[in-house]
Amino acid sequence: MQVTHDAPLAPLTTFRLGGPARRLITARTDDEVVAAVREADRAGTPLLVVGGGSNLVIGDKGFDGTALHIATRGFSLDGTRLELAAGEVWSDAVARTVEAGLAGVECLAGIPGSAGATPIQNVGAYGQEVASTLTEVVAYDRRAEETVTLTGAECAFSYRHSRFKAEPVRYVVLRVRFELEDAGGMSAPIRYAETARALGVGPGDRVPVAAARETVLALRAGKGMVLDPDDHDTWSAGSFFTNPILDDTAYAAFLDRVRDRLGPDTAPPAYPAGEGRTKTSAAWLIDKAGFTKGYGAGPARISTKHTLALTNRGEATTEDLLALAREVVEGVRDAFGVTLVNEPVTIGVSL
Repeated sequence: MQVTHDAPLAPLTTFRLGGPARRLITARTDDEVVAAVREADRAGTPLLVVGGGSNLVIGDKGFDGTALHIATRGFSLDGTRLELAAGEVWSDAVARTVEAGLAGVECLAGIPGSAGATPIQNVGAYGQEVASTLTEVVAYDRRAEETVTLTGAECAFSYRHSRFKAEPVRYVVLRVRFELEDAGGMSAPIRYAETARALGVGPGDRVPVAAARETVLALRAGKGMVLDPDDHDTWSAGSFFTNPILDDTAYAAFLDRVRDRLGPDTAPPAYPAGEGRTKTSAAWLIDKAGFTKGYGAGPARISTKHTLALTNRGEATTEDLLALAREVVEGVRDAFGVTLVNEPVTIGVSL
């Protein structure tokens, strides 16, 4: 294991924000990960687990404890069964499955971060989510002090949520396993309307799996959602807020606010989210509340390509970012009575 002290954490995050860790351990094997976690737990030292850093907002004061950077590598494909080490770069792993002609994660192309983070958030985009193909997660259970294997059902997946997110200090993901589909080089059925339009097909159709990936990458790049060190619109955590899910009463009140503000014929985006629940669009809410692309005058601004991404323009601090996030949350609440929830995990700070 590599150990450094007073180590900068900003370079390990896609925001490029945050202060140093008192100690940083870089682990390159599962055994090193487990040993580092056990050492911290038995010493009572606060522990921050860092993978690809694409879902972290770290405070300017940093982290007064041990940061564990999981840098494990491992890609194993046996027929349609895929196993990834937690530290594998997710976007690279997706590309390799597409090269193998397998379907199931091709629309998750370009998502930054590590494979081990995907089950925590139940990562999803463009009509796919990892819960649909994930079969098992191998994790270190800090409570039981042993390595365990959880089935997909035991992960308790829901929209951008899982057992791992519900119990954030209990599990450290070591490996993730998926069951993909061999559809003769074709994609999974295209479920997302924007993707179908870009491909010129109908919802439910299949296309060559490589075409699906390339189309999603183009769509994401157009929104600043593919990492590019020269493009400040990508110095972000991707979507900063989750799409709100409202029960029938809250949704009715929301519609009244929309019509009062925007006119009686205005219909906000609405998607079924289970019995008595409706999901609407955080990006739509932000835009209609007056926070348009490029909003902001300081070093932290809304992306010029997508209203759902808050970005570091190069000289921002975490406090700059949080000030912008709070302004957006308050503005959307005042306009529509809906409280946005941040998707990234905050360390040492909160909205």
